[in-house]
Amino acid sequence: MRLKDKSAIITGAASGIGKAIAVRFAREGARVAIADLKKEAADATAREIRAGKGVALGLAMDVADEKAVNDGVATVVAEFGGVDILVSNAGIQIVHPIEEFPFAEWKKMLAIHLDGAFLTTKACLPHMYKSGRGGSVIYMGSVHSKEASLLKAPYVTAKHGLIGLCKVVAKEGAKHGVRANVICPGFVRTPLVDKQIPEQAKELGISEEEVIQHVMLKETVDGEFTTLEDVTEATLFCAAFPSNAMTGQSIIVSHGWCMQ
Repeated sequence: MRLKDKSAIITGAASGIGKAIAVRFAREGARVAIADLKKEAADATAREIRAGKGVALGLAMDVADEKAVNDGVATVVAEFGGVDILVSNAGIQIVHPIEEFPFAEWKKMLAIHLDGAFLTTKACLPHMYKSGRGGSVIYMGSVHSKEASLLKAPYVTAKHGLIGLCKVVAKEGAKHGVRANVICPGFVRTPLVDKQIPEQAKELGISEEEVIQHVMLKETVDGEFTTLEDVTEATLFCAAFPSNAMTGQSIIVSHGWCMQ
């Protein structure tokens, strides 16, 4: 029960990596708020956690909408008595060559990944500061926070930006006992990644199997996808870490794809 009596907000938590983190945090004793664009899906995940004797709340939250974020955080504070952990995980993927990338889609990607991280952080920090308990802010980055790939200009830009935001939060939050770190997974077989496989195959003119073996897993040491368990374990480590010794860091979980 490494998170006993802690309250956590996890964005994009109705499926994929976010859901896996929410389930694990609840198992470790945290009260978890499932914040997702789709309220029904958020409620469904919360019900699953409650069925397993965990404490969970489903929230509708568009992370790029300041009012929606502020209202959601206020609901969590009223329900759980505060916020100890923020996992900014919500994200999407859109792929195009740069010269064909619609500006509207570029802005949408940055709004969800970067604006969403900023707005949720801004809304949660005052509650972490006020509590006197400190807190942990965790951004879901990517190996693309360190490396680049074809067709992913806004995604790579946003994921790099999370590291900069994290470092500032780590410096500003230190005197309040608030830590900030970035988890940088390799490819995980989530719906987001499964959607990319045929899209990249079409854009690159290769088979889906070639996308998996020669694009996604080419640089790993063992040709393996990163698992949900790999990511949740790293996220839990950051959430439960007891001091400012672990702050402002980016932790790569990628089967050796990126070694820094």
